Amino acid sequence: MAVEEVVADFADAFPFERFNEMQSAALPALLNREDNVVVSAPTASGKTALAELAICKTLAADGTALFLAPLRALTNEKESEWERFEDMGYSVYVVTGERDLSPRRAERADILVMTPEKADSATRKHDTPRYSFITDVDCCVIDEVHLLDSERRGAVLEVTVSRLRRLCNPRVVALSATMPNIRDVADWLDAPEETTFAFGDEYRPVPLNADVKTYSHGENAFADKYRRLYRALDLSEPHIRDEGQCLVFVSSRQDTVQAAKKARDELTERDIPMGARGDYDFHTDAAELANDTLRQSVLDGVGFHHAGLAREDKNRVEQWFKEGKIQLLFSTSTLAWGVNLPARCVVIRDTKLHDPLEGEVDMSPLDVLQMLGRAGRPGYDDMGYAWVVCDRSDADKYRRLLRDGKEIESRLAAELDAHLNAEIALGTIGDVDDVMDWLQTTFYYARAQSAPEEYDAGSDLRERVSATLSELVADGFVEQDGLRIEPTRLGHLASKFYLRLETARRFADLAERCEAEAETGDDSAAIDADDLLRTVAGATEFDSVSARSDEQDAVNAVLGSGESDLDAGQRKVLAILRSGMTGTTPTELKSDAWVIRQNALRLLAALREFLDNLAPARFANLACRVEARVEHGISADAVGLTAIDGVGSGRANKLAATGLRTPADVLKTGVSGLESAGLSEGVAEQVVANARDLPIVVVDWGDFPKAVSPGDHEMYEVTVANNGGGARAGLRVTVNGREMTAKPSYLGQTTLPVAVFGADADELAFTVEVTFPNRPLPPVTQSRTVQIR
Repeated sequence: MAVEEVVADFADAFPFERFNEMQSAALPALLNREDNVVVSAPTASGKTALAELAICKTLAADGTALFLAPLRALTNEKESEWERFEDMGYSVYVVTGERDLSPRRAERADILVMTPEKADSATRKHDTPRYSFITDVDCCVIDEVHLLDSERRGAVLEVTVSRLRRLCNPRVVALSATMPNIRDVADWLDAPEETTFAFGDEYRPVPLNADVKTYSHGENAFADKYRRLYRALDLSEPHIRDEGQCLVFVSSRQDTVQAAKKARDELTERDIPMGARGDYDFHTDAAELANDTLRQSVLDGVGFHHAGLAREDKNRVEQWFKEGKIQLLFSTSTLAWGVNLPARCVVIRDTKLHDPLEGEVDMSPLDVLQMLGRAGRPGYDDMGYAWVVCDRSDADKYRRLLRDGKEIESRLAAELDAHLNAEIALGTIGDVDDVMDWLQTTFYYARAQSAPEEYDAGSDLRERVSATLSELVADGFVEQDGLRIEPTRLGHLASKFYLRLETARRFADLAERCEAEAETGDDSAAIDADDLLRTVAGATEFDSVSARSDEQDAVNAVLGSGESDLDAGQRKVLAILRSGMTGTTPTELKSDAWVIRQNALRLLAALREFLDNLAPARFANLACRVEARVEHGISADAVGLTAIDGVGSGRANKLAATGLRTPADVLKTGVSGLESAGLSEGVAEQVVANARDLPIVVVDWGDFPKAVSPGDHEMYEVTVANNGGGARAGLRVTVNGREMTAKPSYLGQTTLPVAVFGADADELAFTVEVTFPNRPLPPVTQSRTVQIR
């Protein structure tokens, strides 16, 4: 069908003139009906055009379309591709966690592009002005709906779509690579048979020849990588010699680089003609690459692609591969889900990968099928060739996968308690009957109806959900009064920070310990930074972390023989966090340190808020300082300076080396003092200006006595004032280390009543302490000693 005849008003939105056979078959369902639509079709068959058709229908009715993309990289790609809609006068707005949200732009957008995780966050906060735009969605397009089967992300996609349907009931168009149980997805989304399409391999623009090749597994994992690499090159060589292109998937960013280096040497040894060193323009363009190794590699026709490359480098690699200047490209799995880069030959070299949080894991079957689907370039190749290289023991498993495909399963059961708690915290579930109503909106329920034996569900599904609800009540996340159910403060916090409930309970237990310490008024066994780090290292989110043998010596060097209550993986997490606070992470731990630290920072932020809500302010302040130290890798002396906008670890360490510790110190030394510490005049002026925005505490003791007689008892008032920016604070007074009084305050100026009494002691040491629960400022303390005579 000609595009101009079908959607004349939107012809400029499509980069081609005619719809193909698959697209034409689905057109009537998309354009002439209002039903939800589910389409399963081979990779590269043109599903994106179906998404665009659904969007066009929505725009024609003055509606708002939401496109859920599986990866953040893909949201950026759609932003670029859909400039075609912008040129037609429609607004496309990408909402991701890496960008500051403009609620005004989001509200006015005609097309919203989000990841499932960001949509989850938006739907959880739909009743706030910032995210209210999400309830105006008229059509939701789910790209790669088979992501439902992802162990990490599937449940998020499932509950987000279910929640969105309850909030505003948009039309849903779900697109997927081939999935055998498409009817289960259609039942979940209430898509009738007339709008459910399962297009087979005959709709692939290029036929696919996929198979499994094995290698001899040795005792050395490092050597095995090269055995698999040579196997991949053996499979690629005929196509490269025939001027075809090959895409080889490996397990990590570092492996893409190392494989490319080794492949260049091996291809030269095999005398395979490739590369473009004689192309002057290409040589000039390659010289602009930021990555040195890549700059040398692409001239020999070999490239690599991973998420850590600079965006310009990635864009150039993708363009050169499309143009055929790069014939052999090594990539991580992210490329399979993102950019459309087909190749005549695709080889999966690594079926196992190291996950910092999970240890060695098998690559997801979804990823395997997605990668293999990239084989065959429409318009260039008559056949696509794809291979999985694996150990002989795994060969049958992958042959079955290639033969039968992968049924899409729900991953909600493993996280049912956390997601049920989230819905209760959001208020979408208010009584016991609502619980079952909610469950019936999930893919988990739909899949359990079609495969009750696999899901061990059948008639007792209601009983399972009821048991989960009872556990939430027993563990303090939910309160139940008859049929009515409400979230507790603990339930709200667990939902807000997307915590596993065991972790939330662990954080609450620490808060109870802090509260108990405050009630006794005894600081002699004070909870310290290490207690917080231990609590985070033992979180359920880190349960699967493993410590390789070569890492254990490094862990022991950091921790010594202590922390025996933690298992090996948790000790590794603790070692990374403890050493990271001073920027001294051992080399052996650095490969996993970034991922572990990013997850720990999220958990520390959650722990800080738990303590802020459930314990005295000084414990939240401690968590805030620990969080800042882990993030910046700086000492306890320098951490308070990071509260100043524009002061990171480098400047904080530079200033701390001259004796500066707090914003008050910065203001006291002034611009000239900061210049002497090594800052430029302009930077020093800005740092001083920003320091004025932070609280500056002044304690006025008034007529507080220097001495009292035994038996005397008088009340005095101590004034605490803030001469800087306003902030929440916790104030307390101790005498000889025991707490007398404590109270929270939004600190402007406040008075504290202090009782002075002639006790059975030679002297009384009174201390006023001011802490800020949401800023990494060190506590402000001032003391007075009263003699008893």
